[in-house]
Amino acid sequence: MNDFFSTIRKHQAQNLPFVIYSKPNSSSIFALLQQDDTLYKVSDYSEKGFVFASFDEKQLILIPEKESKIISAEQTHVDFNPIEIEDLPFDSDAKTQYENLVEKGIEAIKNDEFKKVVLSRSEKADLIDFDFIVTFQRLIHLYPTTFSYCFFHPEIGLWMGATPEQLLKANGSVFETTALAGTQKANLETEISWQQKEKDEQQYVTDFIVKRLREVASSVVITKPYSIKAGSIWHIKTDISGILNENSTLQEVIDTLHPTPAVCGLPKKKAKAFIIENENYDRTFYTGFLGELNSSFAHSANSSDLFVNLRSMQIKDKTAILYMGCGITKESVPEKEWEESVNKSMTMKRVLKK
Repeated sequence: MNDFFSTIRKHQAQNLPFVIYSKPNSSSIFALLQQDDTLYKVSDYSEKGFVFASFDEKQLILIPEKESKIISAEQTHVDFNPIEIEDLPFDSDAKTQYENLVEKGIEAIKNDEFKKVVLSRSEKADLIDFDFIVTFQRLIHLYPTTFSYCFFHPEIGLWMGATPEQLLKANGSVFETTALAGTQKANLETEISWQQKEKDEQQYVTDFIVKRLREVASSVVITKPYSIKAGSIWHIKTDISGILNENSTLQEVIDTLHPTPAVCGLPKKKAKAFIIENENYDRTFYTGFLGELNSSFAHSANSSDLFVNLRSMQIKDKTAILYMGCGITKESVPEKEWEESVNKSMTMKRVLKK
């Protein structure tokens, strides 16, 4: 394990691109260490490697398998007890700004512009003695049910996250995806009770995904919604699977699913236009997607395993830029949505604590 991380440290010291990641409920950690500093890109999703895509899909960055050294290791125990963060001071201007944005979204929904919109914000946190490997180890220790990653390219920067949402898993013509919505701070599972607003939001997401998938696939199967825990937060989740039509491509399925209603809204085009016009910042890779693309090094056959880039942060100089968003429906309450965004910010803040 120490050899694994020391190899990555030496690679990063050369300012070369790499990605380290661990899949949900897995003890394995993989790393792709790109052997040059070229900025490779995905053109048609036939490429092999690790994809890192922006929300608007204008940046489709690839760490290619054939240009990378691939290493792996098994997780070892990390001695880290996070301090629960309660009642941190917050920026009252940021709170007002976000609540006004949510209010604007609610008004647009009441005016029938769309049914749902996901509105996000960013927040900066000062870093002291930041170490990307220590932080990554904390991520996989604290959030074993998520896709945890650390991605670096000298032209893109350093990004880290622990996302609970799968965009797509595809092996040949067989695929799996999920519908995820609703957020609740973690209590005992017996105490989880979802309000109608949250159930409706999750149903919107499920219905949209299923409707779109039926255009490119057959035998679409849907599970009943169930509660799932991601770190200190609960969500409602539905599993969806199916078989691609003979003439359908991986690119078509990705374009069908991304951006999901869980990060954009419904209808997608109108919600996306509202986000771009009103959020007043560029999400870049937050709410984009990432993961294995046509990968064969960890499997006997080529397969893709892609995740939505939620619960993520960008590391710039001595600052972490945290990103968090909330699904807004006509029943939303601006102050409650602010509180939910604060809860979501804790996912990354907990791994940054000393």
